[in-house]
Amino acid sequence: MESESTSRQQTRAGNAFEVLWVFLQMGCTCFGGPIAHLGYFRREFVERRRWLDDTTYTDLIALCQFLPGPASSQVGFSIGLLRAGWWGGLAAWLGFTLPSAVLLTGYASLARLLDNTLGKGLVHGLKLVAVAVVAQAIWDMARRLCPDRARAAIALAALALLSVLDTVYAQLIVIGGGALLGTVVSRMSPASSSSAAPVASNASADARAFALPRAASGIALVLFCVLLAGLPALEALLPATWTIRVFDVFYRSGALVFGGGHVVLPLLQQATVASGWISANDFLAGYGAAQAVPGPLFTFASYLGWMMSPSSAHWLGALCATVGIFLPGLLLVIAVLPHWQALRTRPSVAALLAGANAAVVGLLASAFYAPVWTSAVLSATDFAVAVVSLLLLTRWNVRPLFVVLLCAGAGIVETFVR
Repeated sequence: MESESTSRQQTRAGNAFEVLWVFLQMGCTCFGGPIAHLGYFRREFVERRRWLDDTTYTDLIALCQFLPGPASSQVGFSIGLLRAGWWGGLAAWLGFTLPSAVLLTGYASLARLLDNTLGKGLVHGLKLVAVAVVAQAIWDMARRLCPDRARAAIALAALALLSVLDTVYAQLIVIGGGALLGTVVSRMSPASSSSAAPVASNASADARAFALPRAASGIALVLFCVLLAGLPALEALLPATWTIRVFDVFYRSGALVFGGGHVVLPLLQQATVASGWISANDFLAGYGAAQAVPGPLFTFASYLGWMMSPSSAHWLGALCATVGIFLPGLLLVIAVLPHWQALRTRPSVAALLAGANAAVVGLLASAFYAPVWTSAVLSATDFAVAVVSLLLLTRWNVRPLFVVLLCAGAGIVETFVR
């Protein structure tokens, strides 16, 4: 009893400035995507600083995998919340997000100056980075989220459906259909579905350490739903207010991204490229650049917000996009935390999640073909560079930054040779 009390006291002993400083350092040094970020967090906050115990940290990861949104940012926000309350949560998100958001908006501000041979080669190289990185993400996710024939079939069905659907709601239809099929599969084979559920494991003995008031939970859930349903209506009432449209586009994408990380690619591509806001070349160049910076991949929205906004308000557009894409995931963490221990043990919830995650694999595979592959691989040389980059990432575990530099150099050389 005394050790539990001491653990909870250590968890909450801190201030927002301390949290901001620590997470700012993490935001400047955490390369490698969400899985790598979670490893950095464990070493820093469980082993080194002892802000929380290993069991509580594992529970936070399970919760954030269960919810849509950027998993590593949600875990970081939760750690800040535990350490220093509401201001600590905000400080953790700001510190971890700010470095990559600033770097990507800086890249966006220079993108128009790259309209020359050198710049075109660099952009082409960054598009080849996207080919290797997304291919690796698909392979890793398929092994983790489709370990049996039933969920592999859901992924293939999602891929087939996306090839014939021509609607802005295609991703939502596919994710919803995957979740529904997940419940069907669980009824046909309950043992396999429950054992494969990624969230049904190890309830935390220190669950009370991250309990929140139920009033805060209710307010967060209501706000999440009001924004999701109300932003399109507000946009229709005020069509000339471009900031509302930008915020709505990214809020809706952030609310639907099950799996986090690279899964945001097809949703943002549909929302920005298919709607004509930015070109496929600019989109993929920014996505490639996002692999070269530390911090959460969702700050790709900062680049897109800058590119989509009027020239007199680039920073405002980047801010709206960044806040918009992160906000739904953070609201859902606040909404679910008080109920998590009871919710995660329900087989029906695990089945829904398993089906939705399998559909996400098909969603990412569809985006890999178009626009990633079709826009980047234009020659045998491009194919060779992409394959070498993929092998470096998967077989030699080379840092993504090195692969970015390799592809950028190859793109520049190839452009000048032509």
